[in-house]
Amino acid sequence: MAGPPRKRIFHEAAHKTAEAERELPVEASDGVRSGQRPLHKRSFNEAAHKLGYWAPPGASASELESEATRRRFEALADANRDVIAHGSKTVLALGALGVVYGDLGTSPLYTDQAIFTNYHATAQVTALNVLGTASLIFWALTVIVSIKYAGFIMRAHNRGDGGIMALTALLHRSRLPRATSLVVLGIFGAALFFGDGIVTPSISVLGAVGGLSVVSTALTHLVVPLALIILIALFVLQRFGSGTIGWLFGPVLLLWFTTIAVFGLAQVVRDPAVFQALSPSWAVRFMVHHGAAGYLVLGGVVLSVTGAEALYADRGHFGASAIRLGWFAVAMPAVVLDYLGQGVWILHHPQATNDASTFNPFFQMLPHAALWPMVLLATVATVIASQAVISGTFSVARQAVQLGFLPRLAIRHTSRVEGQIYVPIVNWGLCVGVVVLTLVFRSANKLGDIYGVAVTGTFILNTLLFLGVARLLWGTPRRRLAPIAILFLTVEVAFFSANIAKIANGAWLPLAIGLVFAAVMMTWYRGQKVVTSRRIAQEGSLSEFLEGLADRKPPLVRVPGVAVFLNPSKQTTPLALRAEVEHLGTLHERVVVVSIDTVSIPYVDPFDCLVVEKLGRGLFKILHVTARIGYRDRMSVPDVLGMARKQGLLERNLDLEHASYFLSRISIIPSATKKPLLALRQKVFITMARNAASPVDHFDLPPDRTVMMGSQVAL
Repeated sequence: MAGPPRKRIFHEAAHKTAEAERELPVEASDGVRSGQRPLHKRSFNEAAHKLGYWAPPGASASELESEATRRRFEALADANRDVIAHGSKTVLALGALGVVYGDLGTSPLYTDQAIFTNYHATAQVTALNVLGTASLIFWALTVIVSIKYAGFIMRAHNRGDGGIMALTALLHRSRLPRATSLVVLGIFGAALFFGDGIVTPSISVLGAVGGLSVVSTALTHLVVPLALIILIALFVLQRFGSGTIGWLFGPVLLLWFTTIAVFGLAQVVRDPAVFQALSPSWAVRFMVHHGAAGYLVLGGVVLSVTGAEALYADRGHFGASAIRLGWFAVAMPAVVLDYLGQGVWILHHPQATNDASTFNPFFQMLPHAALWPMVLLATVATVIASQAVISGTFSVARQAVQLGFLPRLAIRHTSRVEGQIYVPIVNWGLCVGVVVLTLVFRSANKLGDIYGVAVTGTFILNTLLFLGVARLLWGTPRRRLAPIAILFLTVEVAFFSANIAKIANGAWLPLAIGLVFAAVMMTWYRGQKVVTSRRIAQEGSLSEFLEGLADRKPPLVRVPGVAVFLNPSKQTTPLALRAEVEHLGTLHERVVVVSIDTVSIPYVDPFDCLVVEKLGRGLFKILHVTARIGYRDRMSVPDVLGMARKQGLLERNLDLEHASYFLSRISIIPSATKKPLLALRQKVFITMARNAASPVDHFDLPPDRTVMMGSQVAL
């Protein structure tokens, strides 16, 4: 029976120390041990919003029976627990400015430039064209960002976590028949994010450095080289993380939004009639007057809402209320004022659009003395925006790995702050793509021709997944979902179809990247299921294996020390353990089998993370540790075992510091098939498996104490 709970004091980063404090474990009658969570309410301070949810009160001793211990984790499937935001909402909103709104905030650099140089309907500067496009931009921001993301979709979360992978994980966990197709759509949406990740840094940095052409046409030849230097340096520095300068991101973006709002307002006061553009009537008049040509202009308008997904994807870091505060109080007013200011300048300088190579209303409306400072500030702001996109790509890749949609990737933690990670293969893949795009298109205006298809595709898929969650998991009636579905899908399908025209100009590239990634992810997911089922057949029952150890002839030789074997579950025998016994005739004195159970929630509380069971009988008892890991948690087997020992689930004298780790390295061989497509998918899967990151790195095992034992499995 557990002793009385001790009072615990949490300070600034208290959520990081929960696993370090020992809580008395509870052992049920069948040898199942689970950590006991503290019975009193815990207080969290500055960094508390990272935890993911409030821990529910602990159970009484009578409730901590074996079956209740197993069911307790299942109760955590409650997805309504939200992030904690005990830090000041203003401080969190400032932090969100530096992470969430970088892409949305820097889109004024190139949106109007693309609209008034790339489309026939806006070839001439008229009041209808200027006010009509400004109205389209305002209402795109209102419907897609303010109403859809900040208003509705932000309500759907996975323990506070947002983004398309969070929705996919929610539906994947539900295991409802109709949810399967939505999970596939979620995988495709996540794959499209990689396509966006290649275009965004290029278009943002080129848009900022392009201000040099406004300063002096003699500097135009420096735009591409400087952009390449900045972008390559950005990717080179990823390995060091952004923790040391991350605290600057919020204040810099606040300065950016303040500055563009001031310069936009300076133009607006010259012609306050531009506020008419806030009426939807101007958008309707523009579309009716220009017909199909006006419809295609939506392909340029969509540039104003790129980055809207970031509001939702970063929900788990700052909380919904802080993100909404930052958007409605700072970001949206600033970008709307800047777009209106650019509209006034264009209306008063109609001849400026005649030369597409020099037309750049964002910089041209500025006083000459402000050009150099604004080029510098814009460059810093776009680097921050690009950093957010790159970090988001790393995060999506890690989530896909831990949910089983990608093979193991080398993932490095660049700081102790959760989420600060570096994925080398993703980083350098993005770098190559960004450099190629920059060299080929050479300007933000031309890159606007290929941007939009993948973005709008992600918008549509996010809406479909949200509707699926609302209908299948929340049970929302169809009559209540219908108006939302009609509004969002009408707007987003219109944007998507308008961007289809860009495919001939190169918009097929990010779409193709998304399709390739989606195919790869589905191939890996299905291939893993086949390999797992065949590997289980080879492993055999663990209980039967342990039962037979006492009767072996000759008797097993017991080797001193602790041996740790990794295995998916306690039902089957680790192939490395079977090989040690059958081929070497030995067995370590202390055997621990560890199973990593990756679950579809972002974080798992330390007191729900571990369950330890004793298996076998007599002299051949072993320990089985089940570690439940969220898809944003760090995966480290030594840390898991250390935490189990601190919680008292493992003996205090268990020598983990000198334990040997044993892994079963599986070689996959293709099976015979006459179907070309199936043969191709087999080759892709085997190639991915062979090039997956070492399990030693993936599970953070000590290389000098890890032994690999091989076996073959047919695909």
